[in-house]
Amino acid sequence: MTTFPTNEVLLLASGDLRLAANQNCWPAQQAIEAQLTAALEKQGWTVKRAHAYDAEKQHGFLDSQKMGLEVFRHIHPAQPLIVAESVWQYSHHVLAGLTTHQGPILTVANWSGQWPGLVGMLNLNGCLTKAGVTYSTLWSEDFTDAFFEQGLRQWLSQGHITQDERHVKDFADATLPASEEHTGRTFGRKLKQHKAIMGVFDEGCMGMYNAIVPDELLHATGIFKERLSQASLYAAMRLVTEAEAQAVLDWLLARGMKFNWGTDEATQLTKNQTLEQCKMYIAAVRIADEFGCDTIGIQYQQGLKDLTVASDLAEGLLNNADRPPVFSTTGEELYAGQALPHFNEVDECAGLDALLTYRLWNELGLSGETTLHDLRWGQSFDTGDGDEFVWVFLISGAAPPAHFVDGYAGTSSERQPAMYFRLGGGSVKGVSRPGSIVWSRVYVMDGKLHCDMGVGEAVALPAAETQRRWQETTPEWPIMHAVLCGVTRDQMMARHKANHIQVVYAPYAAKAHQLCRIKAAAMAEMGIEVHFCGDVKGLEKVAEAAVAYAVQPA
Repeated sequence: MTTFPTNEVLLLASGDLRLAANQNCWPAQQAIEAQLTAALEKQGWTVKRAHAYDAEKQHGFLDSQKMGLEVFRHIHPAQPLIVAESVWQYSHHVLAGLTTHQGPILTVANWSGQWPGLVGMLNLNGCLTKAGVTYSTLWSEDFTDAFFEQGLRQWLSQGHITQDERHVKDFADATLPASEEHTGRTFGRKLKQHKAIMGVFDEGCMGMYNAIVPDELLHATGIFKERLSQASLYAAMRLVTEAEAQAVLDWLLARGMKFNWGTDEATQLTKNQTLEQCKMYIAAVRIADEFGCDTIGIQYQQGLKDLTVASDLAEGLLNNADRPPVFSTTGEELYAGQALPHFNEVDECAGLDALLTYRLWNELGLSGETTLHDLRWGQSFDTGDGDEFVWVFLISGAAPPAHFVDGYAGTSSERQPAMYFRLGGGSVKGVSRPGSIVWSRVYVMDGKLHCDMGVGEAVALPAAETQRRWQETTPEWPIMHAVLCGVTRDQMMARHKANHIQVVYAPYAAKAHQLCRIKAAAMAEMGIEVHFCGDVKGLEKVAEAAVAYAVQPA
């Protein structure tokens, strides 16, 4: 293989697998590439695309693992690479090539809520972290700000970027109140010894390598996978009667949930689509009971979308303790009075977290409804105490109505965008109520399970601002306005190893800190390496401020 020109960067764009999504989002990718090219030229570097625009497909994304492998066969293994993202992308399109690349790697996203480029980049970062690939990462609104330019200069000259991780404190360097550590460790030991089953409806959604927990790591926590099939879920849906589906819908309508029905199956949510989603909900609960599952995850995007409606309604209901009753064929109510924690997009890291969180909160006498969200975007806003950075946490439908203002009465269902779901299906949409939260993320790094966790607040924003943020992202999906205590925007982006973040409510701020500490002890007892992020009070001894280092040091 020939050498490459000095001061030349190769640019790759990993995209979706779905043609409609790639075509609709291509203009945004053209914009980020133009801005990034200008930023690099300002530093005296040139940019060359590693793959061409496809006139027939009408986009220039890598849209399959096959295509990604072919492109990497023609890349010099030492050349600097930038993976530029303005859209949701399937990480496996580029992961195989990046695992053996020897030159410096930079992942970049545009700070925009329009298409989830930030989410796509964070997923790729999590995949690279799990794979042990050295990389650096950056983000910007227009690629001219000082933070971006400083990071870019360092990467071009040194091959890595120094990030600020002073907000991170390892569990091993902290001393918790003895009673809280005892409570957490006792719970963790009991869960680990009793064991639990994680039902996985087809592993590996949308190329999310980071969302697959190796069995040997999961087994060490006491949780074991039951590998299920979306085909079985679809088959079980066909056994659910119309009367059973209507009973679920009637229950939801009686609780005040709204369905924005129309008549055009191609572009609108219809009653028939909702009833089919009710069948999926019933079928999922019955399969979970048959296999003794304590938590389940439905892949949601590929395969099933070509057969039936989206799984969002089922997911949100499963995560709610107060939900329509589901009965076995012999008349027994299944999981009566309980949530059946669901992890969206079969993110097994989130599934482990959701199961532990829900059970721990319940054992402590608290409401434990929990969900993952996409760490989608955010901007500063004056919440009453001056400007704060308020994140947009957004997910396609797994959020439980218990999280929303007015519960079911504040919940609506809107059709999923047609470019993702040709056969439709509605979301579980609402605005998350104000209150204290504990946030967390389980991830795989250095062949071990880790968890970052901290505390925060779900805040109330004016209705007009909520609507603006929805319109900047995906207005069909549930939203949480979140402020993370003691963690800046850039610290969060540099450290976070996933597109998803887990959230659960606490009764008040001091309780959130206590619950965070107890949960950390439970996870540590299960063999997970825990890291406190930001302002978590009550730690009697903390490590000295961490020395900043590259995002993923060699």
